[in-house]
Amino acid sequence: MIIPTRYEEWRHCIQEICRIPLTADYVQTRLRELEDPGLHGTQQFLRHYGPEHLARVRAWFEQAGRKLAAGEIP
Repeated sequence: MIIPTRYEEWRHCIQEICRIPLTADYVQTRLRELEDPGLHGTQQFLRHYGPEHLARVRAWFEQAGRKLAAGEIP
């Protein structure tokens, strides 16, 4: 498994490989989950990928949210 290092790679993984549509609801749900250090999934993410990657993924979800709001993601 290759871990994305750029927004474009991450978006490709989410939309093309995992076939998850980037919707406003999905983005907001994931941001809420990733911002809650008490959630089991967030704790596992931190154990597997570390705090730096968590910060990157959160930033990518925020970027996706801005692009959705601007109509840049179909």
